[in-house]
Amino acid sequence: MRFNRFIQKGVTTMIFRFFAEHPQMKYPTGNLRIHQFSALQTGPRLMVTGAVHGSETCGTRGIERVLSELDSGALAVVRGSLTLVPVTNPLAYSKGERNGDRNLNRNLRPSDDPQDNEDRIANVLCPLLARHDVLLDLHSFRAGGEAFAMIGPANNAGDLEPVRHAALEQALALRLGPRRIVEGWLSTYAVGVQQRLARTHPTERSGLLSTHPSYGMGTTEYMRTTGGYAITLECGQHDDPAAPEVAYRAIRNTLAHLGLVDEAPPPARTDIEFLRLAEVIDRHHPQDHFTRAWSSYDSVSAGDAIGVRHDGTQVRAPRDGYIVFPDANAQTGNEWFYLAHPSTRVIA
Repeated sequence: MRFNRFIQKGVTTMIFRFFAEHPQMKYPTGNLRIHQFSALQTGPRLMVTGAVHGSETCGTRGIERVLSELDSGALAVVRGSLTLVPVTNPLAYSKGERNGDRNLNRNLRPSDDPQDNEDRIANVLCPLLARHDVLLDLHSFRAGGEAFAMIGPANNAGDLEPVRHAALEQALALRLGPRRIVEGWLSTYAVGVQQRLARTHPTERSGLLSTHPSYGMGTTEYMRTTGGYAITLECGQHDDPAAPEVAYRAIRNTLAHLGLVDEAPPPARTDIEFLRLAEVIDRHHPQDHFTRAWSSYDSVSAGDAIGVRHDGTQVRAPRDGYIVFPDANAQTGNEWFYLAHPSTRVIA
């Protein structure tokens, strides 16, 4: 016990020394800072990303902490490979805002004719994703609420989101730390796009990126198109001081679960709440407003008033469920909030 305490104290001292010597890593806007560790023994190829949205820095802090342990020798990759991208959108990060020129986590795909910052990032990021087996993408959210993991659908060969490794994805999600798991992002968003098209005059559609068929494609969705599997971990509210710890612990749990490090794999959680996104509701007008300050996963009952349109029409819950990603400052024509219900899919 005395020896273990000495080692723990020594590791902690090295971590503090790292941050004292590197008070803030630099992330220039003209390139991506990518850290790679390749073991001499074969194993899974893991990629971890932070700050896909520039205002979501908990993943950055969690990745930097793992980097300090790798640099100090407190942690070692002994199988497979690990790629860490602390800041995936440096322009957005430098601004302290969600987007650089636009949302990197929408319409993500390589471009032969890049038009903006996010197109240029995609031309680096997408080939990098394709060279990996597993992606852990670390995010946070604006309103309050507890952390949760977002996974893809069950195995399928459909056109929207084909999946090959649902079981592996589920197994990892159960071991990241948070108890809540959510599915149904891309299919729900696709329905939302159709609704957006239906209410947008044909002469106005050409300027709306959010009506593109692949607009819901983000990092994890793109990863699945390459044959890999991926999880988005929402680590908590942007300013929650516990969110970086959630991010850090998820990285360490993933490394142990995949066998990249010589540590006991974490057990699967058994107290899981598994939900499915069922509907996305857009903000139609700048004066649309909520009836109260909502947090992600606040429960609602059928008929509850969630918001009020600018003309006084109330937006009510169609059935019992939960509010997800409420955004009181959403841009007109974009996601205002989502509704979720318990999933009927078995997860194990």
